[in-house]
Amino acid sequence: MARSRMPMRSRRLLVLIAALSTMFALLAAGTASAEDHEFTLAILHNNDGESQLVNAGSGIEDFGGVARFATQRQLQRADALASGYGTVLVSSGDNFLAGPELAASVDKGVPFFDTIALDYLRYDAISFGNHDFDFGPDFLAEFLSGYTNPPPHVNVNLDFSLEPELQAFVDAGVITPSTVVNTGGERIGIVGAVTPDLTFISSPRDTIIMDNIAELVQQQVDRLDRRGIDKIILISHLQDVDEDVALASELSGVDVMIAGGGDEVLANEDDLLVPGDEAFGPYPLLATNADGATVPVVTTAGDYKYLGRLDVTFDDDGNVIGWDGGPIRIAGGDNPDAVRPDRTMQRRVVQPVAAFLDALASNVIATSEVALEGRRDPGIRTEETNLGNLMADSLLNAANLNAADFGVPEADVALQNGGGIRNNTLIPAGDITELNTFEIAPFPNFVTIVPDIPREQFKQILENAYSFAPESNGRFAQISGFSVTYDPNGTPQEIDPDTGDITQEGDKVVDVILDDGTVIVDEGVVIAGDDIVVATIDFLARGGDQYPFMGAPFTSVGVSYQQALFDYIVDGLGGLISAADYPEGGEGRITQLAP
Repeated sequence: MARSRMPMRSRRLLVLIAALSTMFALLAAGTASAEDHEFTLAILHNNDGESQLVNAGSGIEDFGGVARFATQRQLQRADALASGYGTVLVSSGDNFLAGPELAASVDKGVPFFDTIALDYLRYDAISFGNHDFDFGPDFLAEFLSGYTNPPPHVNVNLDFSLEPELQAFVDAGVITPSTVVNTGGERIGIVGAVTPDLTFISSPRDTIIMDNIAELVQQQVDRLDRRGIDKIILISHLQDVDEDVALASELSGVDVMIAGGGDEVLANEDDLLVPGDEAFGPYPLLATNADGATVPVVTTAGDYKYLGRLDVTFDDDGNVIGWDGGPIRIAGGDNPDAVRPDRTMQRRVVQPVAAFLDALASNVIATSEVALEGRRDPGIRTEETNLGNLMADSLLNAANLNAADFGVPEADVALQNGGGIRNNTLIPAGDITELNTFEIAPFPNFVTIVPDIPREQFKQILENAYSFAPESNGRFAQISGFSVTYDPNGTPQEIDPDTGDITQEGDKVVDVILDDGTVIVDEGVVIAGDDIVVATIDFLARGGDQYPFMGAPFTSVGVSYQQALFDYIVDGLGGLISAADYPEGGEGRITQLAP
């Protein structure tokens, strides 16, 4: 049977229609392709968890807590995935902190409760913070050994070659300059760094610390770029979000920066905050990198009070073209944004830690007739306080009770850095518990006697102690056995961070008089006389907070500063902290001249 044939004109029309259809389809596909190549990454982040596992602290118990944090992390991850976003979870350091909660971990043994919590949360990358080295490298190695599936701990400016226990984690790839996360069909590079001041504010022992952070970060960014990874996050613990903003201008190819160490709250107008918190600035802060591109910079307050979420959209070339997000408050109780604690985290971490704390809290060791000021600013990092006096007196007491047993002379004076007093609260008049002593003095610091400090050097030590005053700084000294007057308008002492040498002599210290009336400094002039025997903590004797003991020999008398405080309150004061001995505002040991 013969077939009928379509006329040529009709066939040409159909070919034209088909061609046009194909062209429009390709155009539509191209548009869809461009849209498809826009990629949004939900960056979930926190920093400075600092072992605050149960809740955010006294008076704000309905906030924070790592079990509620775990629930919120799960909710935000599920929401991001439902939106078609990639996700990462990162921490910018200070993953544990000395205190009663960590004491629960030490009592339990490896794996520590903080390690269990971080393991369960399944971080994609973690940065080191200064407090992660407070107990020394061996303790940090124990902390890392507790993971069942250790996340990469990223850092570019620490060398552990002289610390074999940590070097083993470098060799195993757990500690690494950078890592790559695959999510949402994209590869995300993450680089880490920590403050170069680590030597002065923590106890890294023989860890080699490099201060050329911009150069070292850039090397890793360039390495990732050569691998075709064009979406890069820097997680760092530089102690101040402004440090990250400044660092951005020296870097090329970094898209997002997650800061730690400053405890700043970044928030926008509608963001819910934990009671007492105030916004430091908007979320995110915006910096400009060396390419002229805008870089979102974010951080959160610590203690598991917030989970930060920054949704960043990239174009096909890996350029940041948009962002959105804010801090997500971790709330419980009857708050409108309350979440239920994660059951597994509650059972494995929160409940045993809370039981340990309850045992300490039930042990009442004294009564205080007066509220004890332990807040930071204004407080123990800016001025004399009665809690600072109590802490310094306990050092002097413990040193002199134990000096003969260790063959060293009794101390004339005592120094306690404000940064070592950690409760950051006003302790109300009333019962004082064993838990309070751990909250005040949580670090592994030991009472130490440094004999034979020349008077000129003692003045230099005090110049360092008040070099930042009246601005808040952890080196501010609370004192015992003497009084000091300083001029806030004087020239601050400056010390080379690499060598420890004094590069600028300070002249803030005006008068120093021992309690027995001996004048050490008069109107800025050192009076000749006998050397000074100093009681302090081993952290300062080793040069922590840049205290210029200059390698002077010292002897630890075998008592932690928490035990010294406990013993002094119980035995030295007979269980009574009186308003006469420790009045509010102090008793005039530290005098600041009028500005």
